Amino acid sequence: MTTLLLTHPDCLGHVPPQGHPEHPARLEAIARALAAPEFAPLQREDAPPCDEADLLRCHPAAHVGRLRALMPAEGMVQLDPDTHAGPGTWAAALRAVGAACRAVDAVLAGEVRNAFAAVRPPGHHAEAETPMGFCLFGAVAIAAKRALDVHGLSRVAIVDFDVHHGNGTQALLWDEPRIRFVSSHQMPLWPGSGHPDERGAHGQILNLPLRPGSGGAEMRAAFAVRALPILDAFTPQLLILSAGFDAHAADPLAQLDWQTEDFALLTRDLCALARRHCGGRVVSVLEGGYDLAALGDSVAAHVRELMRAGHEG
Repeated sequence: MTTLLLTHPDCLGHVPPQGHPEHPARLEAIARALAAPEFAPLQREDAPPCDEADLLRCHPAAHVGRLRALMPAEGMVQLDPDTHAGPGTWAAALRAVGAACRAVDAVLAGEVRNAFAAVRPPGHHAEAETPMGFCLFGAVAIAAKRALDVHGLSRVAIVDFDVHHGNGTQALLWDEPRIRFVSSHQMPLWPGSGHPDERGAHGQILNLPLRPGSGGAEMRAAFAVRALPILDAFTPQLLILSAGFDAHAADPLAQLDWQTEDFALLTRDLCALARRHCGGRVVSVLEGGYDLAALGDSVAAHVRELMRAGHEG
């Protein structure tokens, strides 16, 4: 079966201030990397905008309305110290959530084995009523809730390997026993959350803080010893990835010093987990990654493994 690639030009229309690390060139770098002939078999679709009902799975209606009202017709507004909105931001944010939801629908319908959403703005820092850390809406949390509410699943696993802790996903799913959330991240580092004692209301959250400079070997050991056994015991029916690539050694915002191959090896292990428990069903959604060359290379390595897993069945 094929791998689905979802993206949309609207995601280029979210333009933060000059010099901001989360800028449209990130998606352009990914598009160049995935234009290589080896990626021709990808099934490519335009990401649809999400319905408001999807936003309401994790965000109160009053907050959605307030945020929509803040969107400027021209110029720019600052939503938090790191998060800005311009005329194209709302459309981009709806496409980002819509891509995650469409990916879940396609994978669970058996149209494709797995999917990657190359979209922005990212989502894993957005809390229920607080946009933050470049993020407006919790796309991955929303997609996971859609899998439960619309498709009737009872066990969804989320693995977040962005270099920053997925505080938003954790907060949005703190009381959700049907979702197992695993986050690996550098510590100390913004946003300062993600300590091992943050377990969720039902003990369903696992945080794997990693030391600056620890490299890919320490990450792989943490997953092998702690995360993968817990996820195996959970037997997920769907695996969703918050795919951040800012743990790369070349990234300017952190110091975990992973190499491109580390993303490939981790993706391979996670696809094997999905093959053991849920027919290989994986949905991956872009989060961070701010060195353009490293981002393009790492996404290519990640998608290459998704494609290989899809062909293996």
